[in-house]
Amino acid sequence: MWKKIIAFLVSLCLTLAFTLNRQITGENNPNHEMTIQENRFAAENTFISQKRERKRLPTFAKERDNLPKPVWDGHQDAVDCYYKAWEIAFGNLRKPAATSGFVSNYIDTAFNGEIFMWDSVFILMFGRYGSRSFDFQGTLDNFYSHQYKDGYICREMEQATCKEAFTRFDPSATGPDVMTWSEWEYYKNFGDTERLARVFPCLMAYHEWMREFHTWRDGTYWSSGLGCGMDNLPRLQPGYDVANTHGHMIWVDACLQELMNCRLLTEMAKVLGREEDTAELQTEREMLLNAVNEKLWDDETAFYYDQWRSGELNYVKHLGAYWALLAEAVSGENADRFISHLTNENEFATPCMLPALSADHPAFQQGGGYWCGGVWAPTNYMVLKGLDTYGRYDLSYRIGRNYLDNVVSVFNDTGTVFENYAPMPDANGKPRHGSVAAADFVGWTGIAPISVLFEYVFGIKPDAQNNTIRWNIDLTDRFGVEQYPFGTDATLSLLCGERSSTADEPQVEIRSNRPVTVELFWDEGRQSRTITVDGSD
Repeated sequence: MWKKIIAFLVSLCLTLAFTLNRQITGENNPNHEMTIQENRFAAENTFISQKRERKRLPTFAKERDNLPKPVWDGHQDAVDCYYKAWEIAFGNLRKPAATSGFVSNYIDTAFNGEIFMWDSVFILMFGRYGSRSFDFQGTLDNFYSHQYKDGYICREMEQATCKEAFTRFDPSATGPDVMTWSEWEYYKNFGDTERLARVFPCLMAYHEWMREFHTWRDGTYWSSGLGCGMDNLPRLQPGYDVANTHGHMIWVDACLQELMNCRLLTEMAKVLGREEDTAELQTEREMLLNAVNEKLWDDETAFYYDQWRSGELNYVKHLGAYWALLAEAVSGENADRFISHLTNENEFATPCMLPALSADHPAFQQGGGYWCGGVWAPTNYMVLKGLDTYGRYDLSYRIGRNYLDNVVSVFNDTGTVFENYAPMPDANGKPRHGSVAAADFVGWTGIAPISVLFEYVFGIKPDAQNNTIRWNIDLTDRFGVEQYPFGTDATLSLLCGERSSTADEPQVEIRSNRPVTVELFWDEGRQSRTITVDGSD
């Protein structure tokens, strides 16, 4: 009797899950069929029909020795913080519930029992370094598996039921559109063309939905405080809700993100031999490039701003403007002037760099105030990556080192990492977490002790597409990484000996189980090493 009841319940759950999935894609739903026009790229989405993953979840205890191993003499606290971040991250791994319609094991956002598009993208920016132990990138599969037939994907869904937090035309329903960036960074690490081919149509369909439903007549984009991920940033015209409305405003970060996507999707198409699919993106990129520089750039202050409904710039300096670097939107002398705000102590060069809101704004809070001055992993990492795009490795090292030092200092006092950090120290001059900040937040703060450590303090930057690693050597301590994952199956050891000054030529030991080229950079020096399988060059 009980076996029949259990079998019935299992069958019912599977039926509900199947029905939910069909509702998400608009199938067998007359109301959806009337309003949703099928996108040709969304029709290629293979994640919707993917079977639910059933692999056992790994544990930190078993995988610790398989993770990349940082070496940094005299900085054991940073190494301890690194492993603490991984320990918390592995504790947040989840299996897809049968009733959720999710298809892949994933890492929980660690916020409220729901998964978030914005958070997941940045969690994966450090998760890729643990990909030999767990497929962190598969987290995004659960968003692709819930893509509508017209390309829309909700930005926030309940883990247990896949219930969407917003209807699709709510101003806060989706965004920011940065999944393309995440997939491209993953490709740069591992050169996984098979995954790139699977996600490309999903990303194209999503971009086309955003272009259709999140633009004004002139082709510029809009969002909301929640939709852009910077909830309470004071950027809208007075009278509008900063979190939930678009305010009829041209949103600088939304425009720049789509400008970036036009470039990255075009690069993906080249890799995949699908150039004919991105012809419209070239036209859109030119239009957006002109729009942001003609409408959102203020030459007197050398900064990009949101534009209010009235046509006025809001003159709120916030880090969202720095998507301009990844979008390659600013050029020539303007680039140097724009970047200089990051080194101004009255703006973004606070004791803990970089506050989301410039320190000279009246709403800036020394304790962080969430996005009213808080220092966040996602915006910091975006700026660092953008500086690399402009070859400003000196500044990205300085900011990355400052940010990591502050995170590690708070870790030494608390034993954990936080959602965000205060830009100004406490009364005793010590770094502190934000006034509103969740603890054990890995979560995207794993970026600091993992990605920032490897890429900006250690200076190791992968390019699997060209089988090359760029290594900017700024430290004089002995440091490096063992068991560094690169490409489909390469594992490297990259160690640099102690130096008396940054001018000294670094003495490095590099080993790899696959041939790879490592480009070394230090002060004014440069050297190329082609590493064979036995580690010689």
